[in-house]
Amino acid sequence: MFSSNLRAHALGRMVLFFSFCLAPMTTSTCVAGKEPRNLAIVAQPSSSFTSHDTTVNALNDGYAPASSYEWSHGTYGNYNRRGTQWVEYQWDAPITTSRIEVYWWDDNRGIDLPASARLLYWKDGEYRAVPGGEQVGVTGDKFNVVEFDIITTPRLRLEIDSDGEHSTGILEWRVLDNGESPAFPPRVVGDADRIVMLDSKTYLHGNIISLDDTAELQVRWSKLSGPGDVQFEDAQALTTTARFSDLGSYQLQLTVGNDAGEMSAIVNVEVEQPPTEEPLEVVYTTPYKIDSPLWDGRLHAVITNWIPHCIDLIEDPELKEGGLNNFAEAAKKLQGEQASAHRGYVFSNAWVHQTVESICLALMVDPNGDQEMIDAQTDMKATLEDWIPQILAAQEPDGYLQTAFTLNDRMDRWQPAHRTGHEGYVAGYFLESAIAHYQLTDGTDRRLYNAAKKLADCWATNIGPGKQQQLWWDEHQEMEQALVRFGVFVNKVDGPGAGDKYIALAKFLLDCRQEGSKYSQSHLPVQQQYEAVGHAVRAVYLYSGMADIATEMGDAEYRSAVKSLWDNLVNKKYYVTGGIGSGESSEGFGANYSLPNNAYCESCSSCGMLFLEQKMNRAYHDAKYIDLLEETLYNALLGSLDLPGENFYYQNPLVSWNGRYPWHVCPCCVGNIPRTLLMLPSWAFATNDDNLYVQLFVGGTFDVGKVAGTEVEVVQETRYPWDGNVKIVINPQEEKEFAVRVRIPQRDVSTLYSSTPAELGYDSLTVNGERVPTNIEQGYAVVRRVWKPGDTLELVLPLPVQRVKCDDRVQANRGRVALRRGPLVYNIESVDGNKMDGVLDASTELTTEWRDDLLGGVMVIRGKFADGSALLAIPNYARNNRGGASQVWIRSQ
Repeated sequence: MFSSNLRAHALGRMVLFFSFCLAPMTTSTCVAGKEPRNLAIVAQPSSSFTSHDTTVNALNDGYAPASSYEWSHGTYGNYNRRGTQWVEYQWDAPITTSRIEVYWWDDNRGIDLPASARLLYWKDGEYRAVPGGEQVGVTGDKFNVVEFDIITTPRLRLEIDSDGEHSTGILEWRVLDNGESPAFPPRVVGDADRIVMLDSKTYLHGNIISLDDTAELQVRWSKLSGPGDVQFEDAQALTTTARFSDLGSYQLQLTVGNDAGEMSAIVNVEVEQPPTEEPLEVVYTTPYKIDSPLWDGRLHAVITNWIPHCIDLIEDPELKEGGLNNFAEAAKKLQGEQASAHRGYVFSNAWVHQTVESICLALMVDPNGDQEMIDAQTDMKATLEDWIPQILAAQEPDGYLQTAFTLNDRMDRWQPAHRTGHEGYVAGYFLESAIAHYQLTDGTDRRLYNAAKKLADCWATNIGPGKQQQLWWDEHQEMEQALVRFGVFVNKVDGPGAGDKYIALAKFLLDCRQEGSKYSQSHLPVQQQYEAVGHAVRAVYLYSGMADIATEMGDAEYRSAVKSLWDNLVNKKYYVTGGIGSGESSEGFGANYSLPNNAYCESCSSCGMLFLEQKMNRAYHDAKYIDLLEETLYNALLGSLDLPGENFYYQNPLVSWNGRYPWHVCPCCVGNIPRTLLMLPSWAFATNDDNLYVQLFVGGTFDVGKVAGTEVEVVQETRYPWDGNVKIVINPQEEKEFAVRVRIPQRDVSTLYSSTPAELGYDSLTVNGERVPTNIEQGYAVVRRVWKPGDTLELVLPLPVQRVKCDDRVQANRGRVALRRGPLVYNIESVDGNKMDGVLDASTELTTEWRDDLLGGVMVIRGKFADGSALLAIPNYARNNRGGASQVWIRSQ
């Protein structure tokens, strides 16, 4: 018996794999008219070496690839090894076979087709060549078939010779039964570990891989451990539900057997109490002033260079990816004029809407006398007045707005055949841009707001509860999050209940997601998803929308799912920089603990992470979510733009040799980056009836709205993250009693990482120069008092240099260490003379030094490698601005 958690991936739903012939049958491979069994699926795979971003379990997952370039269902590879490598199958009992089939992997990069390969079998205590298996075919894009005389063996090995320049890999290796192999018990895959809210049910999807579709199977779910009772809806069904009587940690066991024996798998379940408090209120971005050594320069670059650069490209009528020209052509068609075809991607409206939102947010930043910013903002005002009429002219009479559909008569709205049309993706960005425009004008200009309501009403009228008879969802999520944001905002502007239909529509769209693919997170109903899979940006937008529905509607199943997804993401698939998405699947996630440092970490996924963490913080009032938000903001996202604001990264790997670029063939991030960075007040504060939450430490002046019935202005004076001194001046319009809750950062929220020395609390906290008694509640220092204008809270945070170690299950980081100070992860770069393969001893002293002359002013970390050579580390956000190589993880042994 074995626990399949040790050697198999969860497949997401009940699956039975049965062998079949893909090549012409012979008497040696298809016995008595039966299709041969693929014995590989019940074997234990192993290898001489497995690269950290692949898995030997891909060898026998039963999947038939479409090409050697495909890797969506997992891969085995041995990058960056050369020469001869091997992969092996071992069975619990000897099998008989006379045929194997191998599908090679070729990723057009470091993995290529082998020069040669051969088959060996275990006999009399040693491996021997299989007669007839001395030459295994090495052709790509097909199963290479090898037939030979019947052998009986408990182990088979493929030896693979590289071409000397590349490594090798396999997508699938079948071993076909000759008809005389013994029966094997089914291979059992339990399900993803998860969190469930007390008094809610969890959905269990047991999976088996069986060689025989006729054998009778015995299925049994049972409680292995836990503090309370577990009630299964049907303990004898692979797919069922379970409820729990008490809070705490449980282990459930799925056991499946046939005449050949039993095998089992374990599912870990944590039962939690759902949040009981009212959610925190979002602080909407309103005009604000920045006074920060770090943020002054970053926002200056965004406003004076990056957004104008995006405007110039979007206004270029020859932009091949599509820009403002599509709105002009759609308007022509709606007016009955001859119009050109839609240019670029179906989702090309997205970066236009993102840039409109970025402009609105940029115009809310006080230029503080900076003439370059004043000039840029003056130009942006003119751009906004030019663009808004053009965008609105492309809106159809009933409110629909998507120029690819308007200009293409063959594309019908909300049809399953056109799910890839990104209808909701672009519509969602328009709704969000309308919120920012309303805030910019303080509601005096409602053109975009009214157009957004018209668009949302069009959707609610034509699709949604009681309207749409067939399941429909957009392949790329965004509308779900946007509808809830917009619905909540409409309730604020037009009165309670006015926006509820938009929130209900968001839930409908989420509930439709099923019978699709893992790539778009539509493989299961969202309430039944517990592991982060598929495209990372789509995933995090989905989870953000789910968190909204859990909060706004109090849906316990949504809460269970989104908490499970957050837990899986943060504790098993999360980079130390706060980035997500390893890129092992298409722009998406790999297996748990597979975090190669040539990561994908798309900038848009970092934007989505900020929304997700904010939503979790709203529900749970727990500072740990903002700790993670800060981590992603300062490392994964802030560094996506270069220091001048002229180039950007689509991907943000943790090891890099390449600089940024001014544009990308898929420019989905170009407007998403600035709009997310410029929402700084929304990330920095939150409120509820009589609490003000100070989430981030950013020098500046901010209006946080009403607390305890009075308008409150907050002024922060700080050089954070360069030092830990933070002065917070509270200016209520009138004296009021309320609590100021100040986040006390914790840097090791993700259990993947541990730091030395640990960061413990704060050094001091005073109000008006006097120490005050405080409680730490869910990561916040709480100071409750009657606040009057000018009251000043001063906080001193320790910012030691920390050595960060990673969970050993992440192969890429074994024997390595990362450096961090405060929220900033550090890199070493070759341009500073660092020995990129140097070893950093644990005893080496690390010091800090302020360098006003370097990278716009940064705090560097200095030390020495074990060979005595100098080490100089810079913040990750400032990497790759001077050429050369850059990396986060440093050899430590």
